[in-house]
Amino acid sequence: MSEAVVDDIVAVLPLLLESLDALAYVTRRLHPPVFGRVMEAIGTPDEALQAVRPRLDGWSPQFEPLGAALKDAIDATLTAFAGLRKVERGDGDLVAVFRALRHGARAQEAIYPLAEKFPPVSDFFLDPSLREDTAFQSRLDQPAAKDTGVFHFDNEPGSRGGFSLYVPEYYTPDRTWPLLMALHGGSGNGRGFLWSWLRDARSFGAILIAPTATGSTWALMGDDADTPNLLRILDKVRDRYAIDERRLLLTGMSDGGTFSYVSGLEASSPFTHLAPVAATFHPLMAELADAERVRELPVFIVHGRLDWMFPVQVARQTRDLLSAAGAQVRYRELDDLSHCYPREMNAEILTWLRGEN
Repeated sequence: MSEAVVDDIVAVLPLLLESLDALAYVTRRLHPPVFGRVMEAIGTPDEALQAVRPRLDGWSPQFEPLGAALKDAIDATLTAFAGLRKVERGDGDLVAVFRALRHGARAQEAIYPLAEKFPPVSDFFLDPSLREDTAFQSRLDQPAAKDTGVFHFDNEPGSRGGFSLYVPEYYTPDRTWPLLMALHGGSGNGRGFLWSWLRDARSFGAILIAPTATGSTWALMGDDADTPNLLRILDKVRDRYAIDERRLLLTGMSDGGTFSYVSGLEASSPFTHLAPVAATFHPLMAELADAERVRELPVFIVHGRLDWMFPVQVARQTRDLLSAAGAQVRYRELDDLSHCYPREMNAEILTWLRGEN
């Protein structure tokens, strides 16, 4: 690699990762009354990133694949910031904020293939507790096993009913692996929601499925076309990889979390654990659920005290109803969480799934 290209990467990459961290900060702390303060807290990393973006133009053809990945990631990141800045100036609403933040997932998708060759990118997709773990790092330094990494099956943006899959690159079939199926929120898609969980699946050794609903959101009313599709997807992954049948987690955010109740409480559900996040729950669900299914079922409920869409009282009531029905409920209420995804809970959920706490 030429010295000039190395210099360009050194100039660009830290600013890109800093900007992605800033988008993650906004995503986690998104609460309408304090949006302005959150934006003030992240500063202006996008301005510095915009200033170095031209350094990637004019690379020789032999470095073009690398340059294309970096440019795609930077352009998606800058698009996300442009949308946020527009709302910050008073031109737009919360829906526009959500739309802007989706570009952060696209940036991560673009840059993730570089994790194999660039340690800073690899560390970005790794739990901080493992970044200095030499034994774990040596596993990541090995060539990726066959049929591992990120895959998309009929899951292009705008499509419905497909899924995205992540298998840790150090996967081996000589042992079984926990599996988690993560359901996106209303009007979202699995391809984007995959990145809410990939870092933790990669860090702690789990196979991750992020499906997309067959409709505009999950089948919360009327005919359920989604559960059969989820089971089809699960069977497809089971056929290819060694799955720990004692550790099959169905989780989800918002509408996805609600649907994890709807589907996961069915008597025939294969999922051994449920972890709804920022979800709602109608008391009728508890009454209609199969009593044997609910009894001793492990359920991990995560909710924010500041949730403006599904008030926290609903989550507390759900905790009490399921506990009374015999479920093994773990409840985490986060004081600073609004209606957004608390990625810091993923490691704890996976530890719980493995039965280690």
